Amino acid sequence: METRKIQTVSSGTYTVSLPKEWAESQDITAGDTVSLHTHIDGVLALQAQECTDDTPERIAVQVAHADAEPLERTLRAAYAVGAKEVRLEAVDCFTTDQRRIVDQVARNLTGVSVTAESESTITVRTLLDTEEVSVRQSVCQLKFVALSMHRDATAAVTEDTDPGNLADRDDQADRLYAMIDWSFARGLARLGEVDALGLTRPELFELWGTTRELERVADHAEGIATVAAEIDVAVDDSIKNDLREIAATAREIVADAVSVIVGDVSVETAQQALTARDRVREEIATLERRLEESSDEGTQLGPVLDRLRRTAEHGGNIAEFGLRHAIRHGELTEPPQEAANAEDSTRESHASTGG
Repeated sequence: METRKIQTVSSGTYTVSLPKEWAESQDITAGDTVSLHTHIDGVLALQAQECTDDTPERIAVQVAHADAEPLERTLRAAYAVGAKEVRLEAVDCFTTDQRRIVDQVARNLTGVSVTAESESTITVRTLLDTEEVSVRQSVCQLKFVALSMHRDATAAVTEDTDPGNLADRDDQADRLYAMIDWSFARGLARLGEVDALGLTRPELFELWGTTRELERVADHAEGIATVAAEIDVAVDDSIKNDLREIAATAREIVADAVSVIVGDVSVETAQQALTARDRVREEIATLERRLEESSDEGTQLGPVLDRLRRTAEHGGNIAEFGLRHAIRHGELTEPPQEAANAEDSTRESHASTGG
């Protein structure tokens, strides 16, 4: 990095000279036009007019085989990198299975639709407008979906209730995750996209990281429901009660941590969530020791406890994003618990010396 002094011209306009090496590498000479991008985080980026990001808005893909699965992976990958249009071109013609897969992917991705098709070509477009996307709101929606799935799945273990069709809600979670991933990819690659989202790059990364953790919470909910359907032993009521309390705490950790990230609560809540995560770890370890006395219960409930532990860990990961945000913005200099311990030590010292 180098620094340059700001100059003024007769009109009072501020000017700064460009590094000669950079200008020559971009074939810029006097009289050429460059693009300036101002960002909400205070960054001013300069770009040679002919420069573009590495991901084109439109992609053409040759489909040389009749398999449907590679086609699905290709469409999802194109969506993930932020492409606006994908033109699929078959060597001969598309099969019925391939067309079904394309339609299915379009339905399962937010803002995607098939806009044109013939025997040998299919055009898929992403119609999302970045300025109309609220990443924070989408994260909150994903939190609601993931935690409702988790609540119903654990109730299937502790209350013997039917968790309902979690697959549909998991599809909804996947759509929300994919849309936020799309926004994140475009924000990284295109200078104007992240500002259109109304976020700084660190904020966008924190929200994207939160999304990844929430998507895994939804996956654990599905896993718990699968285990619940296979339990064929009578589970003691005291064990069910412990599971119920642990599951509720794990969900509270996730909910509180997300609230920190979206700005609904202060950073102290992140500290409390991390403390609760550590407590859940201990409670699960204690319950695992109890279950060792009953081989049947231990074998069948072990996977549930493992997924509850990992749910709490994902909540802790989100809370750590919140702590980093607070430190970066000068909102946290010392964890509340450490400050409290230091204050207690000072009181004890004064008491022992008569101060």
